[in-house]
This record gives sequence, structure tokens and C-alpha cells, in this order.
Amino acid sequence: MATALEQFGKPGSAAAEPASIGDGTDYRPSADEPFMSERQQLYFRAKLLAWKDAILKESQATLGQLQVDSLREADLTDRASSETDWSIELRTRDRQRKLISKIEAAIRRLDEGEYGYCEVTGEPISLARLEARPIATMTVEAQERHERNEKVSRDE
Repeated sequence: MATALEQFGKPGSAAAEPASIGDGTDYRPSADEPFMSERQQLYFRAKLLAWKDAILKESQATLGQLQVDSLREADLTDRASSETDWSIELRTRDRQRKLISKIEAAIRRLDEGEYGYCEVTGEPISLARLEARPIATMTVEAQERHERNEKVSRDE
């Protein structure tokens, strides 16, 4: 079973599929329409909410599994293997918890009319980038500059 991060986090995955925006049709934003039109906003809101819902459902499944499975393996090697598996699973859930806060921040930006615009330059973020990474807050160029500056300051 794919994790929500795997399922919704990569281009070409479910996150890149058309989303229903409540009018019964599959819709995909296009450069031929005004940027962040009401229809595009509905589309990205539906995409973000579906992503968040999938993560929360998967987290509930993990919690249920943790309550059912206990580490009762008699063999030390089996127990160590199980503990490693759970450790990895819990780290994944922690990353997804942080991802949920980013999704919620994106929804707030939608509510405030700031979604889809770079927080650094104020320019529109490309639809392709928002399709691939709906929580993006910067254009590709601004993100690259940010990462270069971060690398330089780390190296010093």
C-alpha cells in the first residue's frame, strides 16, 4: 500500500490527476484561463483537502495497527526488526504531520487570496509546479535561489 506521501507527493501520481470541484466534471487548471480564478481555487482546495484526508486516514490506520500489534516476538532479531519497522513508520508519520501543517497553511493562503503567488517575488507560481507540489510557496527560480543561499550560509 502506497503512503499518502508517495501517492500524492510526486508528479504523475494521484496528485496530478484531475480533481472533482463539485460540478460533477473532472477539471484541470489551464494557462488559458485567468490565474487563480475561482475554478482554479476550488480545484486546488479540493486537491489539498483530499491530500490531507488521505494522510489522516493513513495515520489512523497506523495508530490502529500500533494498538493491535505489540512487540511480543520471542526472538531478539525478530523483535529488533519489528522495532526498526515501527521506528521508520513513526518517522514517516512525523513527516506527514509536518506536511499537514503545510497543507493547512496552503488552505489559509487560499482563503486570504495569496495562494499560487510566490512569497518572495509576488509572481504567480506555475500551474505545473502547483500540480506537482500544491503546497509550494515560491516559484522554481526563487526556491533555487533560496536553496543556493542556504547552502552558502551552511558552508561558511
